[in-house]
Formats: sequence, structure tokens, C-alpha cells
Amino acid sequence: MPPFDPTTTAIVIVALMAGVLGVCGYLTLSERKISAWMQDRLGPNRVGPGGLLQPLADGGKFFLKEEVIPSHVDRVFYLLAPAVAVGTALLALAIVPFGATTPPPDPVPSVGQPGEPSPVAKFEQEQAEYQSKFNFVLAPGLDIGVLYLFALGSLAVYGVILAGWSANNKYSLLGSLRSSAQIVSYEIPLAMSVVGVFLIVGSLNPEKIIAWQTAHGWFLLFQPLAMLLFLVSVYAESSRLPFDLPEAEQELVGGYHTEYSSLKLGLMLLTEYVHLVTTSFMVAVLFLGGWSLFGLESLIENPILAAVVKLLVLCGKMIALCIFAQFIRWTIPRFRFDQLMNLGWKVMIPLAMLNLLCVMFVKQFDFLLVTLTGTSILLFFGAGFLGVKMGGTVTNPKRPVAKLPPGLPAGVTYAGK
Repeated sequence: MPPFDPTTTAIVIVALMAGVLGVCGYLTLSERKISAWMQDRLGPNRVGPGGLLQPLADGGKFFLKEEVIPSHVDRVFYLLAPAVAVGTALLALAIVPFGATTPPPDPVPSVGQPGEPSPVAKFEQEQAEYQSKFNFVLAPGLDIGVLYLFALGSLAVYGVILAGWSANNKYSLLGSLRSSAQIVSYEIPLAMSVVGVFLIVGSLNPEKIIAWQTAHGWFLLFQPLAMLLFLVSVYAESSRLPFDLPEAEQELVGGYHTEYSSLKLGLMLLTEYVHLVTTSFMVAVLFLGGWSLFGLESLIENPILAAVVKLLVLCGKMIALCIFAQFIRWTIPRFRFDQLMNLGWKVMIPLAMLNLLCVMFVKQFDFLLVTLTGTSILLFFGAGFLGVKMGGTVTNPKRPVAKLPPGLPAGVTYAGK
């Protein structure tokens, strides 16, 4: 890892927090504009030109509203829950590349071959070159970067559970229980879908994953099924529609944040958008080449201009993925809870396991990576064919229904054996 510089780190933290929070604020506006467009209405258009100042008005409203703490809540955990939720979401940004990065040098053996230059000296030279370059990531060179992200994603559920339990409200408690079951179910396919990426690259470092894709091609081309599984899993992790069961207003009023208001509610809602930004960055890094744009960025000779272009490319991919998630929200209706569990355990986990087996087979026998594209397509359409053959869908198969014999009184619905 490069040496720690407090000044540079402080500047990066301030810039990253300001950028992410600004993007989150205007994601709320884009979500309302997209929903209005899809539902044939206007949406926010009064505050500022075209409603562009609406996020500032909403943020000010959260600060100015009265802080109400219900008398029946567990005060300590009630106040701790929003801090845990937003804290874990923001800490996950530490390893997310948001611009140009350079992969750290690989470790070398301490003893080289006779007559050859010392591998340690070569490693120290590469390390010095790596440290001389600026990486657009808060914690560069972290070899367990993606694992760190998964660990914090798992901890984020504690904020939801604390909020639901401390509210002393049955709707909030049901929302937190749903969230815990949902996180446990979708953590498995989330992690398994990217293990194939780690096997091919040989590292969990996001900078190395980007460097591999710039040299060989985006993982979207080689593992489209893995990207689909990862994308669905991160939507479920972020409680985005159609997976927003923890806060389903139709049956749970507001879910785990029913008893929250003012700034505490704002922090709960901010957590969802920070998760969306973080996971969109990681989808771009893991499967869409990161800051790479089909090699066009290498045509720019000016290093400062090239760094700006790479920053814009990666942030543009992140924003496009966020907008795509918002289109998904207003396109697909919410699942029932049994459908949510069936999709995770009966469809996504088996597909993730089969995809991982295909990657291991290709790596073991040194086949071309294009083979994985074909296996992904076969697995995807095979799952669809299996659903059709089952008479319904994979998650909700139709069952044979026995007809009632004639002559039964009205109201009888079960014919027996």
C-alpha cells in the first residue's frame, strides 16, 4: 500500500463525501422525475428551474423539522440505528475506485535465480513507481478490497434490525425481520457470482480487476450471467424495488422506519441511495471495465486530461446504472415474500453455483474465456426452459388441482382424497 498522507487523505475524503452526498440528493430528484414520466405526470417542477433545487429544499426540511422521539421506543438503540446504517454505508466507499487507478505490484519470492537481478530490487522499483502515482480510491492497494465491501454490506443490516426492534412497533419489527432474512438469502448469490471473477483475475483487489479488463476485455462479455446475478443481488441488498419488502408501505406502513421522522428518517433514506451508488460503482468495476472505455482513454496523451476522462467514464457508468435501477423500480412490481425467498434459494443460488463450476472447469482445462459466454447463455435459457416445463415459473410452479365432485354444498372448497 502507498504511504499514508493525512492531507491527501483528508482532501479525498471531503471530495468523495461531497460528491456521493450530492449525487444521492439528485438521485432522489431523478427518481421522482422518472416515476412522473413513466406515470404520465409532471413531478417536481416548482423549486428552481425545472425543479433542480428540490433536493436542497428536501434536505433543509429534514434539518428544520421537529425531532420527535416516541415515548415507547428504546431510546439508545432507536438513536443508534440511523448512525449504524449510514456509517456502514459510507465506510464501504473506502475501497471503491471512482477514477483512474494503477494496480499494485504482485509479491515476489525473496530469492531469485542465479545470474538474474534480485526480484526484491525489481519489486521495490515497481512499488516506488506505484506510490508515485495517484489512485482515485480512498484506500488503494487493499488486496481484500471486495471482501471488505461484502463484510460492511453484511453489517448494514444491523441498522435495520436495531431500528425495527427498538421502535417497539409490530410493523417495524416485521420489516426488520424481513430484512434480516432477505440479507441472509441474497448474500450467498452476491458473493458466489463474483468468485468466478476472482478466480480469473487471481485477486480481490479492485484496481487489479480493472487492469485485467483493460488488457483482456470486460467481464460482461465473458460472464453475463454472473453480472445479472450480482445486479439482482445488490438490488435486494439495497432493498430496492422489486425487493423493498422491509419497508413495503402497503402492508407495513413504513416498515422498519415507521417511527422515524426528521433528520433520523433522512439518514435512513440516505443509506439506501449510498448503497445504490456504492454497488453501482462496484458493478462498473467488476463487470464493465471500470474507467476503461474500449481503449479510447489510452489515446489521450496528456496525463491530467486522461485522468479526468477516466474519472468521467467511471462516474458516468455509475450514474447510468443508478438510472437503470430507477427504471427497474417503476417497471417491475414488488414480489411477495415467498417469491423473494424462492428466487434467492431455488434460482439464484443454484445458478451461481453452476456458473462457478463452469469457471473452475474452464480454468482447470485452460479453455478460451469465450466458452464462459456460451455457458452463461445456456444456463440462463436452461433455467427458463425448466420453468416452462414445470408448468409455471421456477419460483412459483403450478400444482395439480383436484376437481370438486358434483353435488357438494356451497362453500366447500376441498374435495379430500
